[in-house]
Amino acid sequence: MAPAEALSGTTSGPTPPRLVVPVLAFCGVVVAVMQTLVVPLLPHVPELTGASASAAGWLLTVTLLTGAVCTPVLGRVGDMYGKRRVLLTSLGVLTLGSLLCAVSSDIGVLITGRALQGAALAVIPLGISIIRDELPAERVLPSIALMSSSLGIGAAIGLPLAAVVTENFDWHTMFWASAALGLLDLLLVLWIVPESAVRSRGRFDVPGTLGLTVVLVGVLLTITQGSGWGWSSPLTLGLFGGAIAVGLLWGRYELRTASPIMDLRVSARPAVLLTNVAALLIGFSFYANSLVTAQLVQEPASTGYGLGASIVVSGLCLLPGGLAMVALSPLSARISATYGPRTALAVAAVVMALGYVVRFFTSHSLWLIVAGATVVSCGTAIAYSALPALVMRAVPVSETASANGLNTLMRSVGQACCSAVVTAVLARMTFLAHGHTAPTLHAYLLIFLIAAGAALAALAATLLLPSDRPGRDTARDGEQSGGTVAASPPTSAARGNV
Repeated sequence: MAPAEALSGTTSGPTPPRLVVPVLAFCGVVVAVMQTLVVPLLPHVPELTGASASAAGWLLTVTLLTGAVCTPVLGRVGDMYGKRRVLLTSLGVLTLGSLLCAVSSDIGVLITGRALQGAALAVIPLGISIIRDELPAERVLPSIALMSSSLGIGAAIGLPLAAVVTENFDWHTMFWASAALGLLDLLLVLWIVPESAVRSRGRFDVPGTLGLTVVLVGVLLTITQGSGWGWSSPLTLGLFGGAIAVGLLWGRYELRTASPIMDLRVSARPAVLLTNVAALLIGFSFYANSLVTAQLVQEPASTGYGLGASIVVSGLCLLPGGLAMVALSPLSARISATYGPRTALAVAAVVMALGYVVRFFTSHSLWLIVAGATVVSCGTAIAYSALPALVMRAVPVSETASANGLNTLMRSVGQACCSAVVTAVLARMTFLAHGHTAPTLHAYLLIFLIAAGAALAALAATLLLPSDRPGRDTARDGEQSGGTVAASPPTSAARGNV
């Protein structure tokens, strides 16, 4: 069996409509846009809503928390009960959250709406799983490359679009627009995307889901709020200690239950574990590019290094990187198909590290800043293509969505860690510039070095992965290792009338 066939889980049946992949990728981009939608708005939220600055910060934090919890859980639900069904539910929740934010200026309602928007992050692994189940072998790698990259593409495109809306229109407009996009996604999926016939067996693990939720919320709150609460404060230490204690009990339970929410034995395989470690490090390195670029170019000229750019200009600095990710998706898939996804991920990590080397030496020129940021985005595009391909080589077909959900979760954890590190570095390395406190240039340069180090650490994890073996039958390997036996390839009737 060819490598692409092993990845697809489909060897026969008619080709689905060509619009399936664009529709799924569009859903991914819309969901990713939601993650960065409020970034330009955050400084103005206290005056617009009467809320405190700390309460306004929850508009970002809550999407991270709900996305982290819902991504692996909904991936598992999709594997068991139908990926298209869960995909539609996720998009419906996103649309509802957008509507709540569009009709209210109350901070509590806004946080609730943002929580619902964050839950839709599960669209990415669900889309990858549908692609694997439904498309013919030769189309799987390029399609998952585009689907996986949609997370980075949406983040790069969302920031400048949100900045333009914030500066020129009523701020509720962007939530009305996001609700319209969510509704459009729903209609397109109903019309175009078929339901997969591949299912995993067993009952849904309610205790395991509750335990996983407690662990993820505890760990992520510690990471995101620790600097504000104090890293040595009783609240921070107690929350983290409690999450670890619950995590140990949860792990013991998951190893003993017949149908766990997360198969820890599969997750502990070197091919899966090291891929998830690499995903965390890649997520860290990628997010530093987005966080630092906008702030660096907005620093006033009085700092001696800042360019005094507007919010819109700072957002546009990331746009070439987003377009490069779209253009590179076919190339990254070709690298994975020809040399294997392990090689592709190694190349990606090197490119990202080189991008930060460029950034280290070119922080005074807008165009060179954009060039460095684009190089990092190019590496991210290749990495985001290779990661799901590596995951799918190591898990049974019937666990594709849940396994990719965990991998997406690890990227989110990496981004949360990056946000905490960037905040700490910029807050500690400051100086007084014409009456106001600003980060030093060395603070930004240190962040570039840390991000490059994360990319090189991802390279080390990648090199420890088992070598690519062309012709490997992933589904059969998974079954022999204790995975769930995959369902038969979907027939024409199972694909649905589209």
